[in-house]
Amino acid sequence: MYKFLLRWFVCSLGLWIAASFLSASISYNSEAHVIIIGGLVLAVVNVLIKPLLVVLSLPALLLSLGLFMIIINGATVYLVSKLYTPLHITNFWAAVFAGMVIGLVNYLVTTILAKES
Repeated sequence: MYKFLLRWFVCSLGLWIAASFLSASISYNSEAHVIIIGGLVLAVVNVLIKPLLVVLSLPALLLSLGLFMIIINGATVYLVSKLYTPLHITNFWAAVFAGMVIGLVNYLVTTILAKES
């Protein structure tokens, strides 16, 4: 349960940072609950749907030496914007950038927590 709550927090934080960078492409009406619920939906999508996407795109991942994960992350963020309509992302490439920001935030939080323990 702790790992899921941490994933939820990291997804919400990453969405908020990405929305501040891409304010023209990502809108959430400046409401915190939209980011929090969007982070929850993204965490659930990452747990349930992302592993299936990774398995189905395994040949592309192998050929691109893992760089196709950037597209998969963008696809999950874009899917969340379609599932949860108060979080609006204008195009797929904005979702790809948001996925990279969320991945970077995840990496930083994981590194910080690993050093503390």
